[in-house]
Amino acid sequence: MKRILIIEDEDIIAEVEKDYLEASGYSVDIAQSGDIGLQKAINEEYDLIILDLLLPETDGFEICKQVRQSKNIPVLIVSSKIEEIDKIRGFGLGADDYVTKPFNMGELVARVKAHLARYERLTQSDAPKKDELRTKAIHIDKRSRQVTVNGTEVFLTSKEYDLLLFLMQNPNHVFSKDELFMKIWGMDSLGDIATVTVHISRLREKIEPDPSNPQYIETVWGVGYRLKV
Repeated sequence: MKRILIIEDEDIIAEVEKDYLEASGYSVDIAQSGDIGLQKAINEEYDLIILDLLLPETDGFEICKQVRQSKNIPVLIVSSKIEEIDKIRGFGLGADDYVTKPFNMGELVARVKAHLARYERLTQSDAPKKDELRTKAIHIDKRSRQVTVNGTEVFLTSKEYDLLLFLMQNPNHVFSKDELFMKIWGMDSLGDIATVTVHISRLREKIEPDPSNPQYIETVWGVGYRLKV
């Protein structure tokens, strides 16, 4: 049974989320403060985290940042903060999705199922001969989800990894933002394609020698992005 951690200080919201997710077959824990939530997220094994931003003690941004230093499981931010800058910051710290309050519980469950299914598919072992990908200075070991650039390991969020893996599996092919959103997030009309731009930018910061003049992930103006080989 998949385990989900809800870090949410509003009792009613947390309990309703838990009821809907348990009815869908998940095991759910609730943490009502940032400190407790962070401790549980780091020290226990969960398959997905639902994270509020406005929390007592440690806030959601800091939790997301620290979780991403050791884990690549899906993190869904659920917040009343609707400003674009908050969404960009959340994605920049490694969140996989951002849902604004108020929201439909059915949609939240759908997002959870989609992220868990996609993460599970991408972490399943492939045939041995397909376990590694190399292009230029970048190396991906799909068994361990380890990425190295010029021999140095770089730490990617789950969606950053998924995006890089997809581009490396389709070198020199130009994909639009819509195509990348559907391939990586896989949820028609449930998100914002600006997410793609944010993740491309964060990915470049981690793998490019000079992110302002990318060597690997090229922008094809008016069309989209491609991985050059």
